[in-house]
Amino acid sequence: MMTMRFALAATTALLLTGAALAQAATGSPAEAKAMLEKAVAAVTANKAQALEMFTKGEGGFKDRDLYVFCGGPDGNFTAHPKLTGQSLKDLKDKTGKPLGAEMYQVATPGKISEVSYMWPKPDGGDPVQKVAYVTKVSDQVCAVGYYK
Repeated sequence: MMTMRFALAATTALLLTGAALAQAATGSPAEAKAMLEKAVAAVTANKAQALEMFTKGEGGFKDRDLYVFCGGPDGNFTAHPKLTGQSLKDLKDKTGKPLGAEMYQVATPGKISEVSYMWPKPDGGDPVQKVAYVTKVSDQVCAVGYYK
């Protein structure tokens, strides 16, 4: 009986550890929001330097699946790991939702809004629910998204 309890306890501990590790592989909503707040401060201090750091993922602006991306007044990405120069405003999610246009619509200085959409995780696979925290700072629409 004691061996059975030990085996059950050990199995439970392994499952909980595995769940915690899987959770740690992706950024949390709180971490995404904190990164966006840090990005706002960086853009305010030195916009050109901040946009370069966001694109390169330097200075703490890339953490697991979290990263900052921004679009300028022309609707094009001014910072993104892969899409800089392409249209953010015309970007649609994998179901056809115009997420870029929504980001531009809700972006407000001094306020963080949310935009939900479907996007594949970095390792590929089917699109899953993703939420981006979005704000406007200077002439930039900036966001950080996390997977639900």
